[in-house]
Amino acid sequence: MKAAVIERQGGIENIVYREFPDPELRPNDVRIKVHAAGLNHFDIFVRRGMPGWPVPMPFISGGDIAGEIVELGPEAKGWSVGQRVIVHPEQPDGMMGEVINGGFCEYCRVPDDYLIALDDRLSHVEGASIPVNYGTTYRMLVTNGNVQAGDLVLVLGASGGVGTATVQVAKAMGCTVIACAGTDEKCARLKELGADHTINYATQDFSREAWRISGKKGVDVCVNFTGGDTWVPSIKALTHHGKLLTCGATAGFDPKEDIRYIWQRELRIIGSNSYSLEDIRQGMVDVAEGRFALPEIKTFPLSKLGEAEALMESRDFFGKIVLVPDAILEGAS
Repeated sequence: MKAAVIERQGGIENIVYREFPDPELRPNDVRIKVHAAGLNHFDIFVRRGMPGWPVPMPFISGGDIAGEIVELGPEAKGWSVGQRVIVHPEQPDGMMGEVINGGFCEYCRVPDDYLIALDDRLSHVEGASIPVNYGTTYRMLVTNGNVQAGDLVLVLGASGGVGTATVQVAKAMGCTVIACAGTDEKCARLKELGADHTINYATQDFSREAWRISGKKGVDVCVNFTGGDTWVPSIKALTHHGKLLTCGATAGFDPKEDIRYIWQRELRIIGSNSYSLEDIRQGMVDVAEGRFALPEIKTFPLSKLGEAEALMESRDFFGKIVLVPDAILEGAS
């Protein structure tokens, strides 16, 4: 099969589009013909490499996968050839695209109980925009964060995949949402997605502005998956008994800390890692039923994964980036 293979960790030049062995089915596996695979920041980290996080090379990243079942292992149950599915990437052997080979290829194998039937109202590209973004969001806001209707929620990095999902889900839950992005254009688009207030962090101090919007009371919830130098300002923006929810650190994982605010305001810092099958299914159902619309999706041929990652690294995009295998695109044309 063809795959976008990371030959060694480092720069984008280490991604090579080439032939790669087809995945071998185990008894309970299902073989998926990949029709679309979403790009996430963890794919960047896998390619760059992170201290203490070894990844076997060569490697295929990509955890957001939608496709069609083309083969069943001898003990696989509950599925049939031809069904359209999306994948729960966090599996017994590890995360697809982080620990075990992922979906930036033409075929992948998935255990039979880590699949969700793709709603007929959604395309494969739309399906590949859901698992990581909406699964992560539901786990942060609902399963772990216990966010309530009426909460004032501050969302950092709101213009990306998880960010836009968080804005939409929080708004649908009855929250008042403050969304942060780096340009006025992105802020305007976040308003269109439902944000009540927006902050351009390139021209405004987001912490001070959130404090002002809150009536100098502080926000109930801050969603911060950027880390880095946004960490302490996020803590300062919280009200007494406020919650900081985090699921990543795209701007740095070892930020400066100021624990005075944590104990003085009795703050709660709540981490989220991964998601359940039901978190993903709920996101899919909500999108399919029109509870909220997916933001803009930009597609690239799989052979152009390097270009797609460069765009993500530049932060000059809004919404979700999805890769489509070249053979699928050629068949569509």
